[in-house]
Formats: sequence, structure tokens, C-alpha cells
Amino acid sequence: MALPWALAVLSLLPLLNAQSSSCVNFTVPITNAVLDQISRKWFFIAWAYRSLEFKQSAGTYQSAFFYLDSNHTEDKVLIRQYATINHQCVYNSTYLNIQRENGTLSKYYMGRENFAHLILTKDPGIFMLAFSPEDKQNISLTLYADKPVLSLEQKRQFQEQVICMGLEESEIVYMDEKKDQCGPLEKEHNEERTKEKDAKGPKEGGK
Repeated sequence: MALPWALAVLSLLPLLNAQSSSCVNFTVPITNAVLDQISRKWFFIAWAYRSLEFKQSAGTYQSAFFYLDSNHTEDKVLIRQYATINHQCVYNSTYLNIQRENGTLSKYYMGRENFAHLILTKDPGIFMLAFSPEDKQNISLTLYADKPVLSLEQKRQFQEQVICMGLEESEIVYMDEKKDQCGPLEKEHNEERTKEKDAKGPKEGGK
């Protein structure tokens, strides 16, 4: 099952020079501090896709949340995703590659490496991923937050970015966290990880 952010299957192209100054700049480069900021639990809040194929794929998601865990040394991010699809919980995990200087994350999908630009705002509680900003037929934007419900300001920021990139506000689709079916599996996994950590004991030197 494709990850929500990876539903765009075309390679990301550079941002148009004519982009409005009101747009939030893409995060370049991706530093260790940025990786630490996004390494936690996130909720998949909303998406705006132009491609019919993307819309059909994303439309199968009723809700989703995931954990990001970055590895500074290997420039990879482990993503553990819990998605509710057709009222059933679907879990998967995979690694994303980090292109630090370009400010992008990538994943091999359908035999091809696909890229997404990371967009951070002044609010550390949200981030966005942008796909194909130069391709009017496939331009896409997704929003993630550390809480399942957005504040009015967070929602406004996403709507402004959608419009700024050339999408329409009417193209935004919001997830429904109330339909989540993955709570029990997440709890089970967290309990297993806690037991594994306890079994390993404290690190040498008590660190």
C-alpha cells in the first residue's frame, strides 16, 4: 500500500521562479535539527491532488497517522504508518531517503524514485509535502499535523499554500480522524516496543 505522501508518482520538478512571495518556501537544506523536529508522531490531515489517479488512491484513506524516526548518519527516515482503509487498519513501514541539500525526501515506488519537497512553517506542529509544482495537471500538496484537529491558523496556512501553488481551495480533501480503526494496533505495537526496550536494559554508562 502506497504511503499517503508517496501517492504522487511523477518526479518532483524545481519550483517555478514565478511563485508568489506569499508561498511558504521549501525547506532547503534539511539539517539534523529539521530531522529532529519531524521525528515524532503525525496525523495525515488533508491533501489536494490534481491527478485523477492520485485522487483515487488517496480517496481510499479514511484516516491515517504515522511515526517518523530519522537516522542522521545514513540519511534515512523510518516511517511506520497506520492507515484506515475501508474501515480496516492497514499497517506498513518503510524507509525514505533524504536529499539534504535539495530539501527533499524520496521513496522508490513502482520501480521509480519519487521526490517530495519538505515545507515547514513557523508552526512546528505542522508540515507539508509538495509534489510536481511545475506540472499543472499533477501538482499536489499534503498536510500533516501533530494533532488530529487543526487550529484555524494552521488551516489558513494550508489553504494559502494550496492557492499559492495554483491549486483551488475546492480541491482540498480532509481526512476523518473519527473513522480511525488503528488505535488498538498502535497500542499493541507500543507495548511490544516498551517490552523490547526494557529487555535490553539501560545503555552502557547509564546513557
